[in-house]
Amino acid sequence: MDALKLISQSSLKADCPKLLVGDYVRVAVKIREGDKERIQAFEGTIIAIKHGGISETFTVRRVAHGVGIERVFPMHSPNVVNVDVLRHGRVRRAKLYYLRDRVGKAAKVKEKIV
Repeated sequence: MDALKLISQSSLKADCPKLLVGDYVRVAVKIREGDKERIQAFEGTIIAIKHGGISETFTVRRVAHGVGIERVFPMHSPNVVNVDVLRHGRVRRAKLYYLRDRVGKAAKVKEKIV
């Protein structure tokens, strides 16, 4: 069991930013189409952070053309090129699943004043 812990600790990304629930982020993801590879940006609010260590994931939600889109990204995946925190949100919950039921301005998260 200790060998698994050592392997997982060595494969953790060191350059991961400190992400918190409620942050508005831009995630750059590698997309492979045939033999070509490009980087696609996905921008939205972090509504959940799950697990920990090597299997840590975060869920990003955005609304495009009136339809809510959620994507789950592994924190330490080589396909996630970088994560830019654009705005810190002020929230009092660990999971923001209640945003799924809200529309328009009610679905916004207030900005944290630092």
